[in-house]
Amino acid sequence: MASTVLVGMSGGVDSSVTAALLARAGHRVIGITLNVWPESDGLAVIEREDACCALGAVEDARRVCATLGVPHYVVNFRDIFRRQVIDNFIEEYRRGRTPNPCVRCNQFIKFDALLAKADALGANYVATGHYARITRTSSGRLALRKALDEKKDQSYVLYVMTQERLKRAMFPLGDLSKDDARRIAHEQGLHVADKPESQDICFVPTRNYRDYLRQEDSGAVRPGPIVDLEGRGVGRHEGVAFYTVGQRRGLGIASSQPLFVIDIWGDANTLVVGEESALYQREAYVEQLSWMAIEGLDAPRRVTAKARYRADEVAATIEPVPSPQRVSDEVRVVFDAPQRAVTPGQTIVFYDGDVVVGGGTIRGAANRGQGPDVGQVSEAKRERVEASVSL
Repeated sequence: MASTVLVGMSGGVDSSVTAALLARAGHRVIGITLNVWPESDGLAVIEREDACCALGAVEDARRVCATLGVPHYVVNFRDIFRRQVIDNFIEEYRRGRTPNPCVRCNQFIKFDALLAKADALGANYVATGHYARITRTSSGRLALRKALDEKKDQSYVLYVMTQERLKRAMFPLGDLSKDDARRIAHEQGLHVADKPESQDICFVPTRNYRDYLRQEDSGAVRPGPIVDLEGRGVGRHEGVAFYTVGQRRGLGIASSQPLFVIDIWGDANTLVVGEESALYQREAYVEQLSWMAIEGLDAPRRVTAKARYRADEVAATIEPVPSPQRVSDEVRVVFDAPQRAVTPGQTIVFYDGDVVVGGGTIRGAANRGQGPDVGQVSEAKRERVEASVSL
C-alpha cells in the first residue's frame, strides 16, 4: 500500500537511491536534508565533499529530488545536533571516553527528530539510506537484521532503534549491495551515482578530532600525569581528551618497550600506560542499554559481540548485573577469548546470527579498575596517584 515517506537525504548516492526506489514503488516521497553544521564551521565543512552534512549536500539532494519529481525541504536541526551530538562528543572525550557520534545522530537526529517532522508533514514513515533490514520475529516483535551485503552492513550504528522507531522506519537498501545502488542511480539518471562515500566524523572540518577539541573546548587542554601499571609517574600528558585506549603514538615517553594507553582516569586526569599485553581483556561492563530482539536480559545469553564498527564479531556471553529493577540496566560481557583495547564510551552490539539482540555503551573493562571487584592497578595505588596528580 502506498504511503507518504519522509526520506532523510544527505546528498549521497545511498539516500538518493532510497528516494528513487520508494518513488518507483508508488510512495509519496518527501526529501528532507538536515542543516546541522555550526555556522562558524560552515565554510570549512563545505570543502569536505566526503562529509554527509557538508553544505554542498543541499544542492545535490535538491537536484536529485528535481530529477525524481518529488518535493525537497531543508530543515534546521543545528540546535538539537549541537546539544545531542556535538556537546556529548566533547564531554565524553573530556571524561576520557571515546564516543561514537554516529550512533547518537541516528538516534536523536535521523529518527527521533525526523519522526517529529514526519508527523508535522503527515508522513507515515521515515526512510534512510542505511544498509540494514527490518523483519518480524515469531513472537511478533520487530527485528533489526544485518544487510544482505555484510561489507556494507550498518546495523551496528542502528542498535538504538526501539520497537516504536522500527515501526515507522524503512531501509530500502537492506537487500542491495553498494554496486546495486550505484547501478540504480545511473539507471535513474542521478548525478550523484559516482559520488564518494562520506567518511570520518562529519562535523570535524579537518578530520582531526584533536584539533576540533582544541578549537571547541579550551578546557580539554588540561595537562596531567602519566603513570605505569605500578602507579609510578612516567610522564605528562596534555589532556585526557586527546587520548584513547590502545593509543601508542604521541605519548612522549622514552621506554625500552613500546607503551600503550591501557586506561584513562578522567576523574583523576591521569593516563595509565603499559605493554600491549595489558590491553587484552576478558570482561567488560556495558551501560545505556537498548534491546532489540528481546525486551530485556534476565539470564545469561550466548551472543556474538562487536565492540567497534570495523571490528570482527567475537563469541561472548552476556549476563545481567544484579539490579533492584526487574530488568538489569547494566550487563557484563564475558568474551570467549581476550579482546584488545576494550574502550569506554564505544558502542558494543550483540548479535544472534544476523539479528541484533541489543547493545550499549562500554563503561569499562573489569580488570582495568572499572569493574566492581578488581583492577589491573590496585585501588591503593590509584588512591596514591589521585592524591599526587600534581607530580
